[in-house]
Amino acid sequence: MTLAIAHLSDPHITAGALAGGPAEALSRALGRALALDPQPDAVVITGDLVDRGRPEEYAVLRDILSGFPLPLHLVVGNHDDPGTLRATFAGTAFLGGSRETHYAVEYPEFTVVVGDSKVAGSPAGRLGSAQLAWLDTVLARRPDVPAFVCLHHPPLPVGIPFLDAMRLADGDDLAATVGRHPRVARVLAGHVHRGITAGFAGTTLAVAPGTHLQSGLALRGELPNYLPDPTSFLLHLRAGAGWVTHTVAVSGAGATMAAWSGP
Repeated sequence: MTLAIAHLSDPHITAGALAGGPAEALSRALGRALALDPQPDAVVITGDLVDRGRPEEYAVLRDILSGFPLPLHLVVGNHDDPGTLRATFAGTAFLGGSRETHYAVEYPEFTVVVGDSKVAGSPAGRLGSAQLAWLDTVLARRPDVPAFVCLHHPPLPVGIPFLDAMRLADGDDLAATVGRHPRVARVLAGHVHRGITAGFAGTTLAVAPGTHLQSGLALRGELPNYLPDPTSFLLHLRAGAGWVTHTVAVSGAGATMAAWSGP
């Protein structure tokens, strides 16, 4: 049996005159995921779901996701407003049936654990001791089942100084928590608008590209440009006894898309 998680990030959905580009880009990425054969078992979008946290932006996001036939889980980013996200999606499968923005979904063969690293008024992130204790408890419930820990902010430096200054502030505490649970298959993040992988706490950190704009490789401290470069997402795939991560092209001319209709 193939087991796969599609990992998208940073769609920055907006409303009004500029809504078309980000909305089309997210729809194309979801259509590409839906066209995979076999289809992913679940889709995760690791934050910055919308650009300014406004109700009308979440309404656009809700319309895009309406009727999408695969299980899909949303993660809070620094551009998001957790309260407005809850008002739009609380109790739905997009938040795992929860009324909170941190939640866990236990599938028969894997667990998706979503953290909320939003810090009000800051582009940087933090989980905090209460969420970390909750994460520890959730991961201990099914020690023999692979788990995906999902959040927005990368918990370690990625080599881009501007973005490293706004990473997860308690990344070391997250590493200590994850390190106690060897069945964590991946830690999934976004925020950087680039595809990045790194070893982390005995597992692999995977940072997904943005579905719309990508950040430049600004390694000398300059501000990265956000450019309409080719788009993609990550596919975390069980292969034998382990896991591999593939990059799936979206905006290439040869990419196969699928469509879906709303309810």
